[in-house]
Amino acid sequence: MNRKMRMGMVGGGIGAFIGAVHRMAAGLDNEIELVCGAFSSDPERSRQSGEMLYLPASRVYPDYRTMILEELKLPEGERMDFISIVTPNHVHFGPAKMALEHGFHVVLDKPMTLNLQEAVDLKEVIEKSGLLFCLTHNYTGYPMVKQARDMIAEGKLGKIRKIVVEYPQGWLNVLLEATGQKQAEWRTDPARSGAAGCIGDIGTHAFNMAEYMTGLKVTEVCADLTTFVEGRKLEDDANLLLRFENGAKGVLHSSQISVGEENNFNIRVYGEVGGLWWHQMEPNTLEYTRPGEPKLMLRTGVGISAASSQNTRLPAGHPEGYIEAFANVYRNFAKTLRSRLKGETPDPSYLDFPGVESGLRGMKFIDTVIRSNQSTEKWTKFV
Repeated sequence: MNRKMRMGMVGGGIGAFIGAVHRMAAGLDNEIELVCGAFSSDPERSRQSGEMLYLPASRVYPDYRTMILEELKLPEGERMDFISIVTPNHVHFGPAKMALEHGFHVVLDKPMTLNLQEAVDLKEVIEKSGLLFCLTHNYTGYPMVKQARDMIAEGKLGKIRKIVVEYPQGWLNVLLEATGQKQAEWRTDPARSGAAGCIGDIGTHAFNMAEYMTGLKVTEVCADLTTFVEGRKLEDDANLLLRFENGAKGVLHSSQISVGEENNFNIRVYGEVGGLWWHQMEPNTLEYTRPGEPKLMLRTGVGISAASSQNTRLPAGHPEGYIEAFANVYRNFAKTLRSRLKGETPDPSYLDFPGVESGLRGMKFIDTVIRSNQSTEKWTKFV
């Protein structure tokens, strides 16, 4: 199969933020090409967006339903192979379900759905379809995140005791949504974002990272959510205590009112014989500490694990960042899809992208946090 994987996109048109990021990431490794799209709920804006992206007018659609049905009419050698959904949360379930039921693989931005029931229902659709599903928890794509995961799995830290994960931002420290700012508007609207604000938008990234890096599952949550900005409908700050399946304890802090913070996502993991620290704003470095020994600064591209090397593109000392990490998720998905279409077994290393289980756990996490915040009990079980 000597061609690129063909991608259709829902959302991500003029005025959107994350759609452009997805397109850059998808195209970085020359594995994927954008062939069609329904880029906005406004047909005219979708048309203008397609024109801006130099797509033929016949492959730019007024809505996702039309796109899926019209693409299905095209010969297999022309139609899209998969659909990338980059809409606000309330428009995740519909296009994903319809695409899968019509034979198209799906890449979906996080969180998986508007609510937990939709996630449960979508999992059933995915399993029934037998098609590929990828959830873009892009931070798992960083080389040094994979290095940390491999070191923990190899026992370099011993039994894990404590996990501290933080994701503070400051961009919503005022009622930005009242100014008409599009990104703030939908993220703070329960009808479009879901029951959670900050915890759904960035807290799910922190939760996913803690489980992905350590391989441990959260079993209980003690949550304290706050809406600091007067007039806001959803929480803008979250402070959580976590219990993990091996007895480890955790702290998760996510905030969008931490003035001066950009995307200060970081994680620290402490075991019986070692500790690790990774900071998203300095992604090429992983700190490794051991009792009584000098701190080691591990760097991308220098003596790292096989999985970390495979997800590194540039020579040591050249910065790799957000787009490259995002691209690793798309590349692994595309390589797996290529193998599937050729009737081959994919290389196991390319199966390293978040899937439906990550998506469902993310929605269960949101549900558990909301229940914990409303409960008078100290701990709420993760179910």
